[in-house]
Amino acid sequence: MHYLGQPPMQYLASWHIQLGARLLRESNRTVAAIALDTGYDSEAAFAHAFKRAVGAPPGAWRKAQAARSE
Repeated sequence: MHYLGQPPMQYLASWHIQLGARLLRESNRTVAAIALDTGYDSEAAFAHAFKRAVGAPPGAWRKAQAARSE
């Protein structure tokens, strides 16, 4: 906790969301597949955590990122 600046579980959750965001940006994989690869038991659990952390659902966030890069 001292080195991370946040509780370990919060750090881990943040890391999972960052990994999910990278996969959403850099791949065409489904949100469900990304959810499982980032440690979530379901697409719904990942979507809820992602929206809480980022402010948008994964699919909408992916579309916005793609529009920015065009």
